[in-house]
Amino acid sequence: MAVKFDRQRSFGWMINVVAHRTAKKFDIELKKHGLSIALWPTMMCLWEEEGVTQRDIAAKSKVENSTTTRTLDKLEKLGLVERRADPNSRRSFRIFLTEEGHKLRKTLLPIPVAVTQELLCALKPEEQELMIELLSKMVAKI
Repeated sequence: MAVKFDRQRSFGWMINVVAHRTAKKFDIELKKHGLSIALWPTMMCLWEEEGVTQRDIAAKSKVENSTTTRTLDKLEKLGLVERRADPNSRRSFRIFLTEEGHKLRKTLLPIPVAVTQELLCALKPEEQELMIELLSKMVAKI
């Protein structure tokens, strides 16, 4: 028996369209400040908590450890983060924002808020809250 599939009603297709559109708009805005969307999860983690290890950042941002290494290298070259020796381990480092990294927070945080508002404006306020609640449940399971 053939399975009926309707791409226009497919959760995977729809979420991909929304994610791609959001990421593209967000990346365009970040590029105006010399950053890219690939660097964003790490910056968000560090604005939430500094002095964490690379492994902590990878886990919190749900990104591979090797990807986090490359991201930290880029952020270090941009002068936004610095690695400091971990007093508890000779093999690992703690990651801290530089003064410039701290300053960017005020400039950059309004960007995802605006992009999200633009995207969610198609929904009523109660639908927006429900959407965020449901997606949060899904992300928590990943």
